[in-house]
Amino acid sequence: MKKVFLLMIVSTLVSRELFAQATLKVDELATTIANRIISETPHTFINKQTKQTYTSLKNVPFTMDMKVSSKYNDWHYTNGVLQIAMLELSELLKDEKYAAYVDENMQFVFQKDNLDYFKRQFNEAYKQSGWRGVRNLSWHMISRNKRLDDNGPMGASLIDLYMKKPNKSYLEYINTTEQHLMVAEPRLKDGTIARIWPHENTIWADDLFMALSFLSRMGKMTGNMKYFDDAANQILNYHKYLWHPGKEIYYHCFHTDVKEHGVAHWSRANGWMLMAKADLLTVLPKDHPKRVALIENYNAQIKGILQYQGKSGLWYQVLDKTDSYEEITGTAMFVFGIARGVREGWINKDYIYAAEQGLKGMNTKMTDKGDITSICVGTGIMPSLTFYYNRPTQENDPMGEGPVLRALVEMAKAKRYTEISADDQYDKIK
Repeated sequence: MKKVFLLMIVSTLVSRELFAQATLKVDELATTIANRIISETPHTFINKQTKQTYTSLKNVPFTMDMKVSSKYNDWHYTNGVLQIAMLELSELLKDEKYAAYVDENMQFVFQKDNLDYFKRQFNEAYKQSGWRGVRNLSWHMISRNKRLDDNGPMGASLIDLYMKKPNKSYLEYINTTEQHLMVAEPRLKDGTIARIWPHENTIWADDLFMALSFLSRMGKMTGNMKYFDDAANQILNYHKYLWHPGKEIYYHCFHTDVKEHGVAHWSRANGWMLMAKADLLTVLPKDHPKRVALIENYNAQIKGILQYQGKSGLWYQVLDKTDSYEEITGTAMFVFGIARGVREGWINKDYIYAAEQGLKGMNTKMTDKGDITSICVGTGIMPSLTFYYNRPTQENDPMGEGPVLRALVEMAKAKRYTEISADDQYDKIK
């Protein structure tokens, strides 16, 4: 019995060691996470059958079994957010290491032999099995180019990189994405971007970021007001379709065919919207005719989400359901949005207190080794709250690492919460 008790104590201590919360300073934690990601990104390909690896696909015999070795090298919207965060970290620290990482990733993709190899895979799979046949291929999103998930955030990170390091291949892809978003992307009659599933013309809250991450940066890069105008209209239209005025938060979706909202106020969906608004307001010209309305909209969302922060500082997977689990990606997006809003002067500076509490909560889901837990997996739309309650979580995935790094970068820039001391004021009372 004594041995069993001792084993239980040892097990508990080991568990605490493995999952001890982060204690590093904010910039140190961001650096640790980023360095871990860099160390885990090999920039290689692997043959699934032979297990042989390659640094380039030039003159490599063609096989459908070839894939990228690391999730960090895949072409996926989550890596777009991560690369945006890496570039922001590089700027914060004045360290080119993190910008160089993004450039190396993009050079790896756009190297002609590599890209041509996977385009050939894509064409073969599509010929045999159509759109379903391409889904499990590496880089299928860059060739499919039919959705904002395929091109929005990755295109956005490419713009950020291109403005630092011009490259013809990057610009060609940016222009392809611009053509898709401005011409081919499904929209409602009023111009609102909408997907044509799971119902015909469904508005997904997620898509505000998928679109605006790109539109905002196109406006910044080109100076063309049409991108800013489109982005501003998207925000105001999405608010009109998705806002719950009683709860002061957003629904995950709106089905325009049956005129019904989805069932959930999903945390990350609300986070995507806030992050999109922050990205636009950061670069929107000060004299833009809709800037005042957009800042009012930003304040409304911030005031709404503040009502749903849990006692730990984290927000819940389903914002208004305290029996759903605490989740880090939505929390990170809210912390980012609050901190950016305070720094830019869009919202009350006192709200930084909520961001500080959010950061404390985030630290309980991270470690000083740079590990991040409680990341909700990719989540579509389903007509049942059970679906959202039961979404699995994962560790150390770009789905969470990008938002977390963006939040940490903003909190590293933030001024701490202060208030007027009562003791210093009593003498002023007559």
